[in-house]
Amino acid sequence: MIPIDLSGKVALVTGVGDNESFAWYISKALNAAGAKLVLSCHPRFKGIVESIMEREADAESRVLPYGAGNLKVEKILACDVGFDTMDDVDEKTRNDRRFAKHGDYSIQGMIEAVGKEFQHIDVLIHSVAFSPEITKMMVDTSRKAYATALSVSAYSLTSLLRAARPYMANRPDGAAAVGLTYIGGDRVVPHYGGGMSTAKAALQIDAKQLASNLGPEKIRVNLISAGPYASRAARAIGDIDQMINYAAQRSPLQRGITPEEVANSTVFLCSPLASGITGHVLYVDAGYNVMGL
Repeated sequence: MIPIDLSGKVALVTGVGDNESFAWYISKALNAAGAKLVLSCHPRFKGIVESIMEREADAESRVLPYGAGNLKVEKILACDVGFDTMDDVDEKTRNDRRFAKHGDYSIQGMIEAVGKEFQHIDVLIHSVAFSPEITKMMVDTSRKAYATALSVSAYSLTSLLRAARPYMANRPDGAAAVGLTYIGGDRVVPHYGGGMSTAKAALQIDAKQLASNLGPEKIRVNLISAGPYASRAARAIGDIDQMINYAAQRSPLQRGITPEEVANSTVFLCSPLASGITGHVLYVDAGYNVMGL
């Protein structure tokens, strides 16, 4: 048996907003492997995630796979990845009480809070994507929405790794960053507009650039391109069930994917078993990406 043991490792998972997302399942799988978990949530979702961690109604969603007990989170921090530092925060957001109560919710502030408490970061998960006009066709997308999609969904990986670099560099077993992308960054997918397809394409080349930049410091950077999955966020972009069925009918495995499969693949990429893999996009989509039609 080849074990994956992340005991003693600190894993920072960004973009957790509910208990249906890939980020949630990835968090559980990392925790089951022994990693200490820090969750980063958008300021508007931090209270929701804190409630999920406590409510009896959500108890089942906190059960870890492989009989590893229940989800344990060391810390839940607020972070809006649209802001590198608090100096970047616009006046409207700065005066919003839903944000102000969290103190420093910038990328730099969040990373420094993790570093101060744990002194190091071994795993960084980028599970963040947003466009205010995602349901619009590209031709109808505004410049503002396009810029937002690129900033939040793609550039945030660069900003997170730049801030986390001092805490990830030259760890004894190396450190790993894994982001989530989608085939919409490679091909046209209906309902996946508003600059999101461009953002995923940018994320994919950025990850390769970052892998090259940070490889000398033993930091690996990879992406997982997951097949369509009916998360709460995905249900907002169109007929997700139709998208899932379409991909399933054409995939070699002739089925959709599960969030557990994405989580397990992520843990593998974060483990010493993947020590020779960086700058790679791993498709977890039942093989759909290889099909021409």
